[in-house]
Amino acid sequence: MYLAFTFAQSKFILNNMKTKLTLSLFSLLFTLLFSTTSWSQEKGTIKGQITVNDNQSPENITVILKGTRLGTTTDEKGNYKIKNVKAGNYTLKISAIGYNGKELKISIAEGQELIQNANISSNSEELNEVLINSGKKNHLARKENVQISRLPLKNLENPQVYTTISSELLKEQVVTNIDDALKNAPGIQPLWTSTGRGSDGAGYFSLRGFSVQPRALNGLPGLSNGSLDPANIDRIEVIKGPSGTLFGNSIVSYGGLINITTKTPYDRFGGEVNYTTGSYGLNRVTADINTPLNEEKTINFRINTAYHNENSFQDAGFRKAFFVAPSLSYKASDRLSFLINTEILNNEATNATMLFLARSFPLRVNNIDELGYNNKRSYTSNQLSIKTPSFNLQGQMFYKINDSWKSQTAISRTSAKSEGYYSYLFDNTDQLVTGTTTRRFPGIDNGLVFDRLLNYQNSTTLATDIQQNFIGDFKIGNLRNRIVVGVDYFNRQIVDNGTGYVQNGSVYIGNDDLQTVNEVVFKVTNPAQYIRTGDNGKLSKNATDALLVGATVNNSKQKQEIYSAYVSDVINVLPNLSAMASLRVDRYMNAKNGGYNQTTLSPKFGIVYQPILDEISLFANYMNGFTNVAPGEDINGAVRTPRVFDPEHADQLEFGTKLNLFEEKLYATFSYYKIKVTDRVYSIRNSATDVTNFQDGAQINEGFEAEFIANPIQGLNIVAGYSYVDSNVTKGDINTIGYRPTTAGAYNSANLWASYRFQNSALKGFGLGFGGNYSGENKVVNGRVTGAFTIPEYTVLNSSIFYGNDKFTLTLKLDNIANVDTYDGWSTVHPRNMRAVAASFGYRF
Repeated sequence: MYLAFTFAQSKFILNNMKTKLTLSLFSLLFTLLFSTTSWSQEKGTIKGQITVNDNQSPENITVILKGTRLGTTTDEKGNYKIKNVKAGNYTLKISAIGYNGKELKISIAEGQELIQNANISSNSEELNEVLINSGKKNHLARKENVQISRLPLKNLENPQVYTTISSELLKEQVVTNIDDALKNAPGIQPLWTSTGRGSDGAGYFSLRGFSVQPRALNGLPGLSNGSLDPANIDRIEVIKGPSGTLFGNSIVSYGGLINITTKTPYDRFGGEVNYTTGSYGLNRVTADINTPLNEEKTINFRINTAYHNENSFQDAGFRKAFFVAPSLSYKASDRLSFLINTEILNNEATNATMLFLARSFPLRVNNIDELGYNNKRSYTSNQLSIKTPSFNLQGQMFYKINDSWKSQTAISRTSAKSEGYYSYLFDNTDQLVTGTTTRRFPGIDNGLVFDRLLNYQNSTTLATDIQQNFIGDFKIGNLRNRIVVGVDYFNRQIVDNGTGYVQNGSVYIGNDDLQTVNEVVFKVTNPAQYIRTGDNGKLSKNATDALLVGATVNNSKQKQEIYSAYVSDVINVLPNLSAMASLRVDRYMNAKNGGYNQTTLSPKFGIVYQPILDEISLFANYMNGFTNVAPGEDINGAVRTPRVFDPEHADQLEFGTKLNLFEEKLYATFSYYKIKVTDRVYSIRNSATDVTNFQDGAQINEGFEAEFIANPIQGLNIVAGYSYVDSNVTKGDINTIGYRPTTAGAYNSANLWASYRFQNSALKGFGLGFGGNYSGENKVVNGRVTGAFTIPEYTVLNSSIFYGNDKFTLTLKLDNIANVDTYDGWSTVHPRNMRAVAASFGYRF
């Protein structure tokens, strides 16, 4: 059974969105009117004082009556008052970000003034471990994070949609790479696996139909040219929609951004060591150790480290990495504290197999079956690897100015290097000659011939970010304001001293007789020696170096600088009604192509109404993103005319609902969005000497997303999601108008993971996990001239069995149970992992 709605069901949902929006708005207005008239009939009052145990201000703690619209926040002394309460029995819920919440059962009579005081304690960072036999909470749901809005907003208060992937979930699934971690987020689809190339070698993913890379670390830039290691991940936030207002355009796309929140030190000794082994020579060792460095426990140190060694399921390929991430926290006083995070990754790997399909002439094959590709063939060599070391250093200072204002100062320094051999296979079976298609290889009737293009990468990307935020939480009259005012400086330099590309043989992929193919294509003296592979490349290191001797060497340096200022304010009109208004201004400067400067404004608005406080919210948002476009040239024969372009813009309208029900046992989000991109730059090439640039392109992406995180019974935890994305080029090159962009991924995708920990005494400590991913058909090439190349839909199922206690955990995981062939692509075809078994043993101390 597929893990997704059908395409027809998805279209039905979208076609009825306007009607539902009208009904939702009518219901909202009716509820507001009703609540206004009903308050006058309520009689009682509940008041009291909330205190905290960490010498912090007790101001702006949320106090609500569960299941009602009644609630308030505390003043600077922790005092609160809830008026007009009908007689009855209630649950008083007290909560604040950074504190353990509390719920109190109370009863109030008509006209009574009930005094109820309470104390709450800080939930300072501890190891985010969940004992295998606990099963007492929805431990896969961790929604609250200040980095998402740069404000202390709960999920239900935030008009923006985001998904949080917790470290607990990653451990249950024995995740050893970032690609597998992101399978747990609705709407995320892999486009392009990590290549190791300079400046953009990390993996690409489709998010709401736009390409995005994981470039944010703790809300700041964090670069990588290779595959990221998950050993230091506390949680991953996939923040949906164009988020230029708070994050600029250096780490986001129009679909959103991927932010990785790292583990931080805590105030006791503890840790865990883990060993994982499995298929394809997997050997992985990780360690997480934390300790206070002084008796007062104001200085704490934590280090996470990992060694990873793994081969490919193909005939060649490997990845070897060493990762270390020390972090240090220092609480200088009740007002001042510091946090330093460092990540160092040394990574070496072979290129993943990447088949680049035709972009300028009609495709000769249109799907995997017609291509006849054997996905066990890598067409690479373990002698041809690329090293992608990266380094990230972040320092943050937090200062409490007064009870209403805090200061956050952050400095980030990051570098990513690529050094080694990068290759790919490019479809060159046919070529265009004077406007007609001519067969380059007349002996080929089926399949394709790919040229292997290769260069030696020697590139370094350096980035510096300096950020200053002032965060306020105060009242003006009865209106609570939560505001962030910030400035940001971002500097990125890319130095490229690699070589140009050379051809290293050709590869035939298809079903023709290889004897004939080698005679016709490769022109070899003894074609029989190539019958097995259909490959006449020279894949040894010495032979490849000889080919590169005559290659050109790059000598380029690019520099970008961005100066930004932004402000975002959330105003509580009522305890259950809030509005957000935000604005960012960017000054962008690029030293490439003679230099050019641009200034861009990016607004954001949102509204949230909670019919039941802290349980149900209705939200709507308008968000904006932008891209600074590099200058280009119009070519008319020998005449070249420079062109400077305005920034592109993306505007999103979205509405939906968020739920937190049944004593936090069910979290759910449902949303519909529409993103319109304008001012897109595109080129019309009539010939090699006639190219004209335009900036009036447009694209529309719209879709529906649903997410569930549930703990229906003790011991059972479920994470599930579904996404539908429709995408269409509405204006631009005639070859793309009306076609689905290749960044959009599949129309339908879904994810599921369910785990159960036995609660009875006989099996206590044992557990089972089961889930998987579904992806519909995906047109990785799609256009008027080329036609379409479609990779097939797939459903991949995974399972696990585990046993553990408060000291150790043993997990056995089976991925891709049915050994299904799966692919991803973005004008490319890349085979993904086949069936694999992994065993993991962890010991906590």
